[in-house]
Amino acid sequence: MSRPLPLGTGGTSRADLAELMAEVARGDRQAFSGLYDALAPLVFGIVLKVVRDRAQSEEVTQEVMIDLWRQAARYRPASGSVTTWAATIAHRRAVDRVRAAQAATDRERARAAREHQSPFDEVVEQVETRLESEQVRRCLNGLTELQRESVTLAYYRGLTYREVAQTLRTPLPTVKTRMRDGLVRLRDCMGVTV
Repeated sequence: MSRPLPLGTGGTSRADLAELMAEVARGDRQAFSGLYDALAPLVFGIVLKVVRDRAQSEEVTQEVMIDLWRQAARYRPASGSVTTWAATIAHRRAVDRVRAAQAATDRERARAAREHQSPFDEVVEQVETRLESEQVRRCLNGLTELQRESVTLAYYRGLTYREVAQTLRTPLPTVKTRMRDGLVRLRDCMGVTV
């Protein structure tokens, strides 16, 4: 960004700025150059106070000055001075930039939080699985033969009560009772709370 002249340098008064704005509204590029030189320092100062980053403030200042060029025909002297109008546009643009940056940061944090997964530790998982398997085997060994066979056929081979009874050649009510008793003992042995 070129170093514009400070406001008021070169005899630019409020009346002069209003006349420059009228000429800019008619598309006069030379008038815009004068308007730019007169207003850019003010605009930059306002933007820098809000944005607090010099590079972004320079970008926003350029955007504001382009807005002044494009919207020059909308300026109404009865509504306020050119500097007030430019300051209002500058402040709005700066606030928009800060909000956009904050929204982008918030989106990034939210995405990172959604995508964050605890690293999977395969060794720990294998050890836990082995310990659980050993505990199940130990608890199964604490059951009676009929309980152990019934539970094993039902849970490891996927047989129904009726199929377990047929496989073991034992009455169905006996199998159901032994399985229920066996599962209660397994639950107690494994420390599972209901």
